[in-house]
Amino acid sequence: MPQTPHLERHFQGGATVRDVVIGMSDGLTVPFALAAGLSGAAAGAAIVVTAGLAEIAAGSIAMGLGGYLAARSDAEHYASEREREVREVAERREDERAEVSEVFQAYGLSDEHIEPILAAFEKDKPAWVDFMMRFELGLERPDPRRARVSALTIAGAYIAGGMVPLAPYMIAHTMGAALSWSIGLTLVALFVFGFVKGRFTGVHPVKSALQTTVVGGVAAGAAFGIARMIGG
Repeated sequence: MPQTPHLERHFQGGATVRDVVIGMSDGLTVPFALAAGLSGAAAGAAIVVTAGLAEIAAGSIAMGLGGYLAARSDAEHYASEREREVREVAERREDERAEVSEVFQAYGLSDEHIEPILAAFEKDKPAWVDFMMRFELGLERPDPRRARVSALTIAGAYIAGGMVPLAPYMIAHTMGAALSWSIGLTLVALFVFGFVKGRFTGVHPVKSALQTTVVGGVAAGAAFGIARMIGG
C-alpha cells in the first residue's frame, strides 16, 4: 500500500518577522504620538505632516542602523567563537572529546555509541567545530547578508508603520477629524499586523491580533500622553 510522504513545514523566517515587528511597532506608535501631541498644541496640519515625515525619516534611519549593527555584532561574535573552537579542537583534543561525550550522554547515548561519532569527528574537523558551535555554544552560522537585510527590513517596516497614523493629517479637513482617524487607523493597523504576525509564527491569529492591539495601543497611548504633557 503506497505511503503518503511525511512533509514537515516549519517556519523559517523568524529573524525577518522579528525585524518587521520591531520596525512596524515603533513606526505605528512613535509618529502617532508625535502627530497627536502636535495636534493638541494648536499646530497646523502642515506642521504636523512636516514634523511627522521628518520623524519617520530619522526614525527609520536610526532603527535600520541599530538593526545593522546588531546583526554585525552577532556575526563578529560567531566568528570569534568559531576561531576559538578551531584552536581548542586542535590544541585541547581530549577536552573537546569529553565535551562531545557530555552532549550525547545527556541524550542517553552510551560510550559504545558515542565512540564512532568521536572517530568521525576526528576525521572531519570542520564538522566537529560546527557541532561544538551549535550544541555547546548554541550559536548558528549567521547569514552573511543578514546585517543589510535586517537594516532594510526594519527601516522599511518603520516607514510603512509611520505613514498609517500620519496619513489622516494629509487629507482630513480639521485637526479633530485627523486625530480621530489617526487613532482609528492605528488601532486597525495594529490588529491587522498582529493577525498576520500570528499566521506566520503559528500563534492563533486572533489572539496575536488582540495582544498586539492592546500592547501597541497602550504604548501609543502612553507616548501620546507624554507628548501632550510636554506640549502643555
